[in-house]
Amino acid sequence: MSLVFGALVRLRRQLYRLRLLRSTRADVPVIVIGNLVVGGSGKTPLALWVAEHLVASGWSPAIVSRGYGGQVDAPREVGLTSEAAEVGDEPIVLARRSGCPVWVGPDRARVIEALRARHPEVNVVVLDDGLQHYRLRRDVEIAVVDARGFGNGFLLPAGPMREPVSRLRSVSAVIAHGHDRAVLQAHAGRVPVFGMRLDGETLHRMTDARERQPARALAGESVHAVAGIGDPNRFFLQLARFGVKVRPHPFPDHHPLCAEDLTFDDALPVVVTEKDAVKLRHAAQAHWWVLPVHAVPDPGFGDWLLQRLGEWKKS
Repeated sequence: MSLVFGALVRLRRQLYRLRLLRSTRADVPVIVIGNLVVGGSGKTPLALWVAEHLVASGWSPAIVSRGYGGQVDAPREVGLTSEAAEVGDEPIVLARRSGCPVWVGPDRARVIEALRARHPEVNVVVLDDGLQHYRLRRDVEIAVVDARGFGNGFLLPAGPMREPVSRLRSVSAVIAHGHDRAVLQAHAGRVPVFGMRLDGETLHRMTDARERQPARALAGESVHAVAGIGDPNRFFLQLARFGVKVRPHPFPDHHPLCAEDLTFDDALPVVVTEKDAVKLRHAAQAHWWVLPVHAVPDPGFGDWLLQRLGEWKKS
């Protein structure tokens, strides 16, 4: 079945390349941030960093997402009061932190058309995920590879791969998030490879984000750590590096967490990811804490990205 899946993946991409399947080009540059495996790899924090970097450089970006975990069937703008069950968890985090227009929908080309009608000032779009969404043409492709790498190397369903590793040779850049850069460079050929880490060391109380404390304040204490992300172990290890005694509670990516998932037979603090916290805001309790993270790519990545966009302007 993986061989059949791989053949279909190659055929589909070739049909789009030959324009036998219809694709749409937006009237602004499109930056796609995605990965080759199923599950999160740090794409959303990187999309947020890219949007913030573009704003600081004089651009007016918007962010587009599929809205996984939500129930979106048409273009829709995400606001601060949007519900994760409707628009997905990651878009709410992006809307809260970026200050940019954030829109969701299954057909990203239609989404861009709708958001541009509402926000004509937008002059660049950052696509959070969508490397395989070939219906929308893209100007910059960024593939993120985290510490899990490519699993057993097999395509779905025998492995975690959406596309073969050779796909790295056709993207614009590769981001190594906890993965060996030399290994990725060997796979990527002449495509540039940049490193990235996720930083985050300040907790805020879920019932009042103004109340904050360093994660190290919990050093030596036992806490329940709850994560429904692509790689929950990454979150647990991050807390452990602060000296926290972690009691891990992993869930699948985009799991619809509820209060019962954070209810335990003790009064220990509970720490969750920012992505999970947006699903729990109506059930928040005083001993629940949130650990936001932010992407820190290599300094050269930002310059490289602006250079690529400058080339788009010249064309």
